[in-house]
Amino acid sequence: MSMKKLMLGNEAFARGLYEAGCRVVSSYPGTPSTEITEKVAEYDEVYAEWAPNEKVAMETALGVSIGGARAFCGMKHVGLNVAADPLYTASYTGVNAGLVIAVADDQGMHSSQNEQDSRHHAIASKVPMLEPSDSGECKEFVKRAFEISENFDTPVIVRMSTRVAHSQSVVEISERREIGLKEYTKKPEKYVMMPAYAKGRHVFVEERTEKLREYAETSPLNRAEISEKAEFGVITNGAAYQYTKEALGERASVLKLGIVNPLPVELIKDFCKKYKKIYIIEELDGIIESHCRNIGVNNVVGKEIFSCIGEINQSVIAEKILGRVNNFQQLDENIPVRPPVMCAGCPHRGLFYCLKKLGVMVSGDIGCYTLGASAPLSAMDTTICMGASVSGLHGFNKARGADSEHRSVAVIGDSTFIHSGITGLVNIAYNNSNSTVIILDNSITGMTGHQQNPTTGKNLKGEPAYAVNLEELCKAVGIKRVRVTDPYKLAETEQVIREELEADEASVIISRRPCALLKYVKHSPALKVSGEKCVGCKACMKLGCPAISIRNKKAVIDHTQCVGCGICKEQCKFGAIE
Repeated sequence: MSMKKLMLGNEAFARGLYEAGCRVVSSYPGTPSTEITEKVAEYDEVYAEWAPNEKVAMETALGVSIGGARAFCGMKHVGLNVAADPLYTASYTGVNAGLVIAVADDQGMHSSQNEQDSRHHAIASKVPMLEPSDSGECKEFVKRAFEISENFDTPVIVRMSTRVAHSQSVVEISERREIGLKEYTKKPEKYVMMPAYAKGRHVFVEERTEKLREYAETSPLNRAEISEKAEFGVITNGAAYQYTKEALGERASVLKLGIVNPLPVELIKDFCKKYKKIYIIEELDGIIESHCRNIGVNNVVGKEIFSCIGEINQSVIAEKILGRVNNFQQLDENIPVRPPVMCAGCPHRGLFYCLKKLGVMVSGDIGCYTLGASAPLSAMDTTICMGASVSGLHGFNKARGADSEHRSVAVIGDSTFIHSGITGLVNIAYNNSNSTVIILDNSITGMTGHQQNPTTGKNLKGEPAYAVNLEELCKAVGIKRVRVTDPYKLAETEQVIREELEADEASVIISRRPCALLKYVKHSPALKVSGEKCVGCKACMKLGCPAISIRNKKAVIDHTQCVGCGICKEQCKFGAIE
């Protein structure tokens, strides 16, 4: 029995996994992909887990596929970089049961350190890629992806975007289709990728690509929408398709590409013959445009008018193609911006305040603590990718020598440390690097919305699980000096940092205090400022706490935000905070 429901793209994707008979899901959280795995975990028929990182997740999903069950692995665009190693070889091995991979690109960098067009990974790995444009297609494309995976013996990537993942549209709900476990047969020539076997599989990959290209020519996932009033044609995909339809209406005929790798040839040529001018509207890079030119279609206009930076929207399309500039109502008031800040009571605030006070170089990492780079703390020098803080600090100190070793630290969250910081710490111990690493243990994966990780003692479904002991782990890889401090205690934290920086060997400091937003954390009563004692020195403002402001030259604490952490009280030399 079917019914219709309004769903987020990620929620609909999860529903597609359920309906397609997916049995096992292994992912690493990463905005904007996280909710796919969180939602599919709500279906008891599907086993779902958070893996330590994307590489492990994809290898797990491939193992499930080889074992005969339909599998899924989800991540954001930079996560696919981490998982690229198994992906490229999985293209050679192919699958047994279907294997679907979601990669969510973040055009506009709403929550990412770079913009990246994941279609390049699909092209380079020679793996088919589908791209839905709304929630309904998210669900249906997942089901079609499993069929393509099994019919063509290949992993299939479904490219999501922030807008599609986090917008709602109508989805038609169907029943789950139970898929039996496929038989596993030992086939070293298929699954053992040493050179002798891999050479044969490469031939298979090239032949498969040609078959997939032929499939793309007639697949209903690619469709031409012809308008009798069309003045020109448009080739587009994903979220850009929705913007195109809204901005251009019947003035354009549209070739919507749901299969974005491999791209069809004859379908595109036939469509482009119908119109004098063809606009290519795609985010981010000009991949469809380049393909058109490579197959001899030259009446296309793309990146010469549409940027490869950021998102496309309806207004941009209307302006670039129709010359129509939308008029927006402007407010006369100058509204101040609200940059993201650490929450009131964030345990990272005290740690970063101490680091700024000590004037050390801070090799940073990916997490909500990256906000330590923002004013007024301004206590972070670098942020590259997951785990780079630890490895980068080692390199920085090897370049600059002993003086740097006593004036630099790495900071990394507990989840990020498990993801890819451990090997960097092994490198520090192995190569005798006098470096100080600070693990910011807030007992959760905070940045992506409070997911569990291997240090929290709970799995994806909140069930008890083994919790990695960070102290013992650091000692096991060769770090003899391991200290634990409470970042709410500024004097203690500062003293621990000073002592470890002065040491002549590698050390780890674990700054441990649960995230202030966790439901089980009990807060102290809100603090308040005595107007009589406050002299307006603004020492408390240096902490960057959003609960503290200045009014009439006196500090004021918003009791609705304050959690009573007390670090501002420790800062006040006049006893004005009580």
